[in-house]
Amino acid sequence: MKALQFTRHGAPDVLEYVDVPTPGADAGSALVRVYGASVNPSDVKNVAGHFAQTTLPRIPGRDFSGVVEQGPPAWRGVEVWGTGGDIGFIRDGTHAQYIQVPVTALVRKPAALDHAQASAIGVNFVVAWLGVVDYAQLREGETIAVIGAGGGVGGAVAQIAKSLGCRIIGIDRHPVDASSPAGKRIHAFVPFDEHVVAAVRSLDGLADGVDVVFDSVGGVAFETALALARRRGRVVEISATGQRRVAFDLVDFYHNEIQLLGADSAKLGVVESARMMQAVAREFDHGKFDPPVIAHRYRLAQGREAYEAVAQGTPGRVVIVP
Repeated sequence: MKALQFTRHGAPDVLEYVDVPTPGADAGSALVRVYGASVNPSDVKNVAGHFAQTTLPRIPGRDFSGVVEQGPPAWRGVEVWGTGGDIGFIRDGTHAQYIQVPVTALVRKPAALDHAQASAIGVNFVVAWLGVVDYAQLREGETIAVIGAGGGVGGAVAQIAKSLGCRIIGIDRHPVDASSPAGKRIHAFVPFDEHVVAAVRSLDGLADGVDVVFDSVGGVAFETALALARRRGRVVEISATGQRRVAFDLVDFYHNEIQLLGADSAKLGVVESARMMQAVAREFDHGKFDPPVIAHRYRLAQGREAYEAVAQGTPGRVVIVP
């Protein structure tokens, strides 16, 4: 089969378009023909050498959508989707014509999405679900502030929060597109600047802060996130943009009894992620979540170009269509 592969770390130009043996399927695994595989910033960082667990040579790629060609009879011909922090890192990933996955990782693709759309969901929605539902345990009627609301993860958080019946405050450096998933669901937008905390707390009912802060920026936004939370509020961190070491007032922190939660989807393998992908699939098929907009599509042979686009910060989702 054809695949993208890297044997050393570096810029996207270390990726090679090669022929490799097609994996098979045994009693515990299935062979999936890949019809769509998105390129995430974490894929670019993986190729660059930012993840110590990655073993070489390696086919990268975390998210996929495709059809089972080999495996248990009940799964053959079924459209499936998935993601995982192991595929593309310690086992070959999705930027290939085929991928082998454990049978326990198989999840039916939402009928509401085509393969390209389905392949652009995994990483964003899994880390959003992990932080919002599993860790922060956001409940109906609560208010969540989303720092980085205009990004892919921010949009996923807004959709999940809305489906739970929550009030959403969107925060970003730039206005959030009103037609975007987040833009259609936020109750108020507040610019991320030196006045953001005062602006949020001036909103109706939020003088004491919000119940949950989902900070998809981190680093330079960390102190702001803590300041937005009410007493016994929860703050979810998934990134460290700009700086990895932060300082904050420890007395204020423990007086406010804030819960600080880190969420890392890379710690969840393709099997562990399946539970969340099943939950997300139901919401898509029930019409609660919006299909993603695919900004750029590349053939597998154009893999370097796809990676370059993501590395350069090209807006929108980038998908490889093998």
